[in-house]
Amino acid sequence: MNIEKLLKGDKRTLARAISIVEDGDTSILRKIYQHTGHAYYVGITGPPGAGKSTIVGKLTSKLLERNKTIGIIAIDPTSPFSGGALLGDRIRMPGLATKEGVFIRSMATRGSLGGLAQATKNVALLFDAAGMDYIFVETVGVGQVELDIAEVCDTTVVALVPESGDSIQAMKAGLLEIADIIVVNKSDRDGADRIVTELRFVSELRDKSQGWEYPVIKTTAREDKGIDKLISLIDSHEEYLNNTGSFEQARRQRIKLRMQELVEDKIKNHIKKEVIKPEVMEKLVEKIYTREKDPFQSAEEITSSLF
Repeated sequence: MNIEKLLKGDKRTLARAISIVEDGDTSILRKIYQHTGHAYYVGITGPPGAGKSTIVGKLTSKLLERNKTIGIIAIDPTSPFSGGALLGDRIRMPGLATKEGVFIRSMATRGSLGGLAQATKNVALLFDAAGMDYIFVETVGVGQVELDIAEVCDTTVVALVPESGDSIQAMKAGLLEIADIIVVNKSDRDGADRIVTELRFVSELRDKSQGWEYPVIKTTAREDKGIDKLISLIDSHEEYLNNTGSFEQARRQRIKLRMQELVEDKIKNHIKKEVIKPEVMEKLVEKIYTREKDPFQSAEEITSSLF
């Protein structure tokens, strides 16, 4: 792997690096990590059908006009046959994939329940090292389990649509807790003004000690309406984070969470491969099934030998 080419943003090299990282090889990440930390991460989340891909596509087109480079990670459901992403990037965002300054990667969730693929954070680092100014992470849209996007992105945009009950569902899902900006997309439909009013009312009830009060705006992304306003709000949120010191604090917190996650993964893999060998587990399961042993004491015995 030619690291120099990767750092210069060579698309072919970047594509190869992503495939290697998705297969679980993190050796490249160790070499490029010192070159990361420059990109601004924007998450786009919300329920299925909210037009997240259209919003990302329009934002990207606008940012390209500013001569910015953009990496897009589009998280998709997993194909039950191939294990890959069900939706392709060129289908989701026609015309963008071939443009200079844009790199789009569709990734399968592969069983990850947080709306983000397992390797998303690692691929984002590759984009960062490759010199992307912005990294957009678009979640799969699985409803109530989108919340881990806040552990990856600097600004989280929650996209909703005017349909009845959407604001209530968003509250139940906890999406409003992670929102930095709320977009009511497809606002040419009936009910857009009502949901905007509801969401602004909810924002009044939010803990004001958080400082930033999320704005609620209307967009019709397909017609390019409201996208300039959305970019302006993303800029404003970035400025707010920098001015208050929240940017550095949040990034340090993400490093801490990432470290905990990596250590936990290492321990889990070690336990699966070395501690609880299949033949030992089978015997243990049989004894627990016949009530010769109980699972609680058995787990205590295994862990006590570890720690």
